[in-house]
Amino acid sequence: MSEKYKIVSVEKPEESAWGIIGGGLSKYNIEKVGDNKFQRLCFTLQDSEEEIVGGILGEVYWGWLYVDLLWVKDELHGLGYGHRLLIKLEDEGRKLGAKNAYLDTFSFQVPNFYKDHDYQVFGELQDFPPGHQRYFFRKEL
Repeated sequence: MSEKYKIVSVEKPEESAWGIIGGGLSKYNIEKVGDNKFQRLCFTLQDSEEEIVGGILGEVYWGWLYVDLLWVKDELHGLGYGHRLLIKLEDEGRKLGAKNAYLDTFSFQVPNFYKDHDYQVFGELQDFPPGHQRYFFRKEL
């Protein structure tokens, strides 16, 4: 019995399949719940030579801000740059209609930073990665 379809491993999905799969799911979601008004956000921290030394990435959709990635070079920790980046992202999210924010982070990535910014844990995975926890946070904007 021959099959009409087959499952194939894709080595670099970001170069081919990612857009097709993501696009298909996006179309399905829009059909079910309407336009998500998706918007990507990115703010970088740059030195005097315009080298990126930190930044934050996020997305706004369905009235929520997703804080995807936040990174600042080690030597800049504790100087308020992470705070300023997070506030900038939240402010932009609000301008785009976000009423809430969410993110996930690991126990070794300073989760208290988010608690200090009024994010509350709503989920936790133990031993992910081994010896650590993964936390899921949310905040009303």
